[in-house]
Amino acid sequence: MEEKPLKEWDSNVFDCFEDPQTCCYGCWCGPCLACTVTGRFGENRWLPLIDICSNMLYFGSPIFVPPAALTVRVAMRNKYGIKGSILEDIAISCCCATCSWCQMHRELKSRKQNPVIINTLSQNVVSMQPAAVMMPVNPLPVPTVQAPLLPNY
Repeated sequence: MEEKPLKEWDSNVFDCFEDPQTCCYGCWCGPCLACTVTGRFGENRWLPLIDICSNMLYFGSPIFVPPAALTVRVAMRNKYGIKGSILEDIAISCCCATCSWCQMHRELKSRKQNPVIINTLSQNVVSMQPAAVMMPVNPLPVPTVQAPLLPNY
């Protein structure tokens, strides 16, 4: 089986101005963007909450590598065959997690393709209307017949 050559990311980590909507989304509501990315990537939408709950800062830098940002980034690189290394992913996830989430969002947007559904079965469509029935406007009264009385013996 032949391996496909690795590709570059669709955009750079700091190419926020290529997509101002994503940049603003990440800047003003980074956790929401992270949840959106993980959901669109097919993972649990609430996975980035781990980063928020476990991220302690030491002079503006995280003490721990944000686990969700790192794992989603590595998974995306592996799924789409994107060049990079785990060391780069760790550095980007630690130094600028918001920019990393923006880059992943732009990558998903660039790869978004609408599925094409092809139906190869032929279907016979029969268009039938119900038969026309004539109904009287005023229904005719039904005559009632009285049975003759029998004599008592």
